[in-house]
Amino acid sequence: MNMATRWGICSAGKISHDFTVALKTLSLEEHQVVAVAARDIKSAQKFAEQHRILKAYGSYEELARDPDIDAVYVGNIHPHHLRVGQLFMNSGKSVLIEKPLAMNAGEVKKLVASANKNNVFLMEALWTRFFPVSMEIRKLLAQGEVGEVKMVRADLGAPLTNIPRLIEKDLGGGALLDIGVYCLQFVLMVYNGERPESIQATGYTLDTGVDGHMIIVLKFSQNRMAVCTCSISMNLTNDAVIIGTNGMMKVPDHMWCPTNLEVNGKVSQHPLPEPSIPLNFTNSTGLCYEAQEVRRCLLNGLKESAVMSLADSILLAEIMDEARRQVGVTYSQDEKH
Repeated sequence: MNMATRWGICSAGKISHDFTVALKTLSLEEHQVVAVAARDIKSAQKFAEQHRILKAYGSYEELARDPDIDAVYVGNIHPHHLRVGQLFMNSGKSVLIEKPLAMNAGEVKKLVASANKNNVFLMEALWTRFFPVSMEIRKLLAQGEVGEVKMVRADLGAPLTNIPRLIEKDLGGGALLDIGVYCLQFVLMVYNGERPESIQATGYTLDTGVDGHMIIVLKFSQNRMAVCTCSISMNLTNDAVIIGTNGMMKVPDHMWCPTNLEVNGKVSQHPLPEPSIPLNFTNSTGLCYEAQEVRRCLLNGLKESAVMSLADSILLAEIMDEARRQVGVTYSQDEKH
């Protein structure tokens, strides 16, 4: 019998809470949270008490040194992903890092290099990829359910400019990095990780210098197109559509955490596990699917996932870099590469 995957949680924030609640929907024989670390010991202790975790650390270094951990979930803000991810990988830990994997493609490549150097597993926690709806989309596309795909559209937006983390440059704010990443990853999933032939982006920046709204048009080989719209300034439709030569597929609502799929007018439902305690974000028990993928990869001796490969993460970051360049959004991390 295989031992449970022993998780360490890095950061005691909202998404870490939801990830831990999601893990509780899975078998204790397969997933156990054994430690949590925050920069403030009191935050870690409070989190540990709420989730009944035995060990709480007041530094990430202590978590990295813990020999009883197989995988670390990194749930802190984007600008810390590179340093913290490298810390854990240098300690021989497998790492699941919340999206976006890092601030730009240069940082993503450094994380990949660290994973290779330390011979450990690394994956970007783009949870959408692992949802049953996403798996169903991939299967149906492979079967030619809508013929040859010609066009993909994905929109995601909500008025979020009241949240400092989303508008401050030094906190990695901006529509693209925080939510536009979901739209782009959806397009790349549909087009099997193919590199677009052209990228055209337009949008506007907020007073803080981050993007408040962005529209990205991608052209792939054989005149296949995609349009992504993301916004932290206004509500958008928050859906996604795949148009093929023989029909249409639609994720009708919350495309970043989908539970419904419409194929040529017929809707199928893919409900998520019920949470044991309240969540911070919509459908967060769906975080369990990425955790299951980490365990599957570890049990099979894999260093990356075929569902969200490291090549996928690099391409995603490169597209976002180019879109930001065209709209005029730069971060201090861009100067280092």
